[in-house]
Amino acid sequence: MSLKIVPTPIGNLEDITLRAIKVLSSVDLILAEDTRTSGKLLKHLDIRQPMQSYHIFNEHKQVEKLVERMKAGENMALISDAGTPAISDPGFLLVRACVEAEVEVECLPGPTAFVPALVNSALPTDSFVFEGFLPVKKGRKTKLEQLKEESRTMIFYESPHRLLKTLKEFAEVFGEDRRACVSRELSKMHEENVRGTLSEILANFADRSIKGEIVIVVEAFNPKRTK
Repeated sequence: MSLKIVPTPIGNLEDITLRAIKVLSSVDLILAEDTRTSGKLLKHLDIRQPMQSYHIFNEHKQVEKLVERMKAGENMALISDAGTPAISDPGFLLVRACVEAEVEVECLPGPTAFVPALVNSALPTDSFVFEGFLPVKKGRKTKLEQLKEESRTMIFYESPHRLLKTLKEFAEVFGEDRRACVSRELSKMHEENVRGTLSEILANFADRSIKGEIVIVVEAFNPKRTK
């Protein structure tokens, strides 16, 4: 009885690991954030194990039943649409419940979007903080103010339709001259990493149609630099 956390490619299907393929081919059940999206990957890999939806809207209801099934002897794998489950995706609740029930949990190493974005940014990588998605409304301004003097490189996830709004807010709170990098379509054919000050990056995206998943890496606060 075990739960395997299996990272899946964030774009390029060749980024799947041999170990991930072996695990997905051997478990009794694959828990997928979106069975349609994951179905394409599994078909590409010729993996035919049973799948079941496990996402943010049903995870609370499913956790207990899934843990009971694993305690009864089933082995399961959890995957998200892309990247490592539980990183801005469902997974934490199930992992915690498995640990509490003494069900073995193993997380395989593999793709996650914020690591290549951080390295590509050319900003310091020795100390950083991953903030994921900012609150959409309530608490958003407060969160940004709390991060205004953050001493570590900051990493955020964002959707294409909110990118310009977020960059404007960053420029207002952190200062227009704060350096940053916006990465999109990581590992795909049209991968792009736009580096510069927040004002320069904002100008770059101002009149463009923006597509793809977004990672924003922002420079740490420098007390020697005035806003």
